[in-house]
Amino acid sequence: MAESPVHQVIKLKDLGREEAVNGDSNLPLCVKLGNDESPALQMEGDVVIGGLFRLHFMAPELRHSYHKKPQMIACSGFDHRAFRWMMTMAFAVEEINSKSDLLPGVKLGYRIMDSCDSIHTSLQAFFSLVSFSNVETHLENSTCLSDSPIPAIVGLASSSPSRAVAQTLGSFNIPLVSYFATCTCLSDKQIYPSFLRTVPSDFFQVKGLIQLVTFFSWFWVGTIGTTDDYSRYGIQAFSDQFRLQGGCVEYHLTIPASPTTDEIQTMANTVQRSTAQVVVAFSNEGQLLDLFLELAQQNVTGIQWIASESWVAATLLTSPHFHHLLEGTLGFTFPGVRIPGLKEFLLSVKPSPKPGMEFVNMFWEEQFGCKLRFEGERLGENGTDSLDNVTPVCTGSEDLSLASSSYTDVSKVRISYNVYKAVFAIAHALHALLNCDSEGVKNSSCNKMKHFTSEQLLSHLKKVIFTNQFEERIYFNSNGEPAPLYEIVNWQKDSSGEIRFVKVGNYDGSAAMGQQLRVLQSRIIWTGGELQVGVPTSQCSAPCPPGSRQATRPGEPHCCFDCLPCADGEISNQTGSTECIKCPEFFWSDPDKVKCVAGVEEFLNFTETMGIILVTLTLLGVIMTVIITAIFYHFRTTPIVKANNSEISFLLLLSLKLCFLCSLVFIGQPSVWTCMFRQAAFGISFVICLSCLLIKTIVVLLAFRANFPGLNSKGMFGPTQQKTFIFCTTAPQICLCTGWLLGGPPFPFRNPAYQIVVECKEPWPPGFYLVLGYIGLLAFICLLLAFLGRKLPDTFNEAKFITFSMLIFIAVWISFIPAYVSSPGKFSVAVEIFAILASSFGLLLCIFVPKCYIILLHPERNIKKGMTGKYNR
Repeated sequence: MAESPVHQVIKLKDLGREEAVNGDSNLPLCVKLGNDESPALQMEGDVVIGGLFRLHFMAPELRHSYHKKPQMIACSGFDHRAFRWMMTMAFAVEEINSKSDLLPGVKLGYRIMDSCDSIHTSLQAFFSLVSFSNVETHLENSTCLSDSPIPAIVGLASSSPSRAVAQTLGSFNIPLVSYFATCTCLSDKQIYPSFLRTVPSDFFQVKGLIQLVTFFSWFWVGTIGTTDDYSRYGIQAFSDQFRLQGGCVEYHLTIPASPTTDEIQTMANTVQRSTAQVVVAFSNEGQLLDLFLELAQQNVTGIQWIASESWVAATLLTSPHFHHLLEGTLGFTFPGVRIPGLKEFLLSVKPSPKPGMEFVNMFWEEQFGCKLRFEGERLGENGTDSLDNVTPVCTGSEDLSLASSSYTDVSKVRISYNVYKAVFAIAHALHALLNCDSEGVKNSSCNKMKHFTSEQLLSHLKKVIFTNQFEERIYFNSNGEPAPLYEIVNWQKDSSGEIRFVKVGNYDGSAAMGQQLRVLQSRIIWTGGELQVGVPTSQCSAPCPPGSRQATRPGEPHCCFDCLPCADGEISNQTGSTECIKCPEFFWSDPDKVKCVAGVEEFLNFTETMGIILVTLTLLGVIMTVIITAIFYHFRTTPIVKANNSEISFLLLLSLKLCFLCSLVFIGQPSVWTCMFRQAAFGISFVICLSCLLIKTIVVLLAFRANFPGLNSKGMFGPTQQKTFIFCTTAPQICLCTGWLLGGPPFPFRNPAYQIVVECKEPWPPGFYLVLGYIGLLAFICLLLAFLGRKLPDTFNEAKFITFSMLIFIAVWISFIPAYVSSPGKFSVAVEIFAILASSFGLLLCIFVPKCYIILLHPERNIKKGMTGKYNR
């Protein structure tokens, strides 16, 4: 590598139209430009390309007083990896100069400057690169090939500085080929027409990261970024697309450009307290350093870090201090190669006091922790050495091959390879522009007499297509970007305890959707090293098991939910189902609600437990009614039976038997006849029963209220009138049932809403409610009349018992309606049977049991005096 100052070219007309010294006034000559104040790594050439590298990752803060000219403030935080990128550019230029088939006869030069890692330092370096103050001499016998001192620039590493420089260069059509700026925003050719890059846009990286986290079912993550464009655009795109895939971001932390201790501690506490075990970080290693130092100090473990390509291969964070925190990190990086001859070139670097070697000297002092002292330099005013007594002096002969750093680690370079490709792309564009492949000319060389502009170089650069020595096809698409190819790397400890970047998969952004991501899961070491068994989980709520569905909690992200079991007739056969699937008609869900099975026809059967209980109660009611009928028949001549109108009593007992027996029609598989008969039998039986009770109530009231002279209650309401009354009150119900059954009769129906229940469907529900309403009307009239006679002065007052029976009857049927409507399937039938039995038992026990009690246990009261209460007076 030449160490002399760079020589650049400008046209003499730009310097006041001076005459050419070699006799041709129309031919622009090359002249030597003086150096500015900024240090640079440089080499002269016929065409000099520029380079901007973030040799330091910490830029000084701007503090202008506006009273004097701003002074150049040195950056801090020397980046050994960035210095390797810088030297890779120098290596690529020298390799091109040594080739006979690429730019023959044309010597490439370079001028490389430190852009630090901020916008203002990058712009300072850029203006220092393209503008030089003093014109000293011209290059003898050398012609100017370009009208610009720097026709193309390789740089920068960060997106925000790249935007600032690219927008400025775009106005002059000077190509800027970036090796590491990946922000999607830079793809806008309207704003950045001369920007190209050898790395793909973050558009593809974000898509890959989304596929990676969803591949491992990580739908609950945290994100960390910075204030620059790379992080801002990347995090926003990731968050938006992640939500579309069903994921949730628990928190997002933005690291300020110059964070305070309190800010770092607050962010570290947020990371430590969060439930998200996966954190996606879009930043570079320098900006993450303070936060990781705090997290390491707090001994935070168990976090699965997902790294963007900016820091996934950063050796700055691989020191043992971070092992417990960052081991197992996963992330995307660019494909790496081993460039032949690069390591030997890097190891041949030596410090020198000559101009253009300042960066090499900085590196040497940083690498070996010493201070260089050249002959005649670094002496104080009294001639004493300015070095302190602690820092050793560099000899300049230290052996780089014995040093271990990211500078000498070239086993598989990635960003350096992007720099290498950028330089070769510019060289191939120049090769085509200078007509270096003239046909018919043996051992042709480039046309050094051809003058070109940066705009012409940009045009050829966009069209460049070549295959390099690594069999990679290099070209720029319409947006000035290469094919989106990535490797997935995993941070793993080797046998010596050092972190190594192990390839565990790849991602091809240009492939078909199903073939883009390939992961070798068995090769991954997760966070926590070998102690972690299986893939880590990161979720706000555990996925709901099959047979249930997710129910989002109000006011919380959709990733936080409760698990609710599927309803009857619905299933969910996958873990994490958000909705239950309704089974097809005549199919039903199994007990676990995970599959639909063919529905079994169900109905209230005589053989099941509920059917047996109801049949038993029915038979019990019938037997009790028969026994009471026998008792009444046996004692039919006694006063208590006669006093209660024996004919009406026997009719009432008969109707109660029918009421009990009609409940049997409701049990068993419904048929056309049972569906039609059951409701009619129920309605008519109860109307006859209530008609009898109503007559008994009227007779009691007339017997004890006939106080007017000449009023004969038996003549007014004798047996004939009583039978007529029963017929008149029953006839409306008979007519109603007949019209209902003729107009819209119930029919058997297979109801899939409650398993496959065979039930009687009511095509005209008002018919049923009219039948029930008429029964209720009679019951209410009977209750009202009985209530009026409840305090008659008798030892035995039948009106009181009728009142109790009607209260029970009405209470049962009022509670029946909501229970009947809300009961599913065959249970609605059971509810109706229960109401029939309960009301029937209520009538039987309230009306007849007290009489049987007197007949059987107190016969002394079964006399005429006993009926009036005069036996004990």
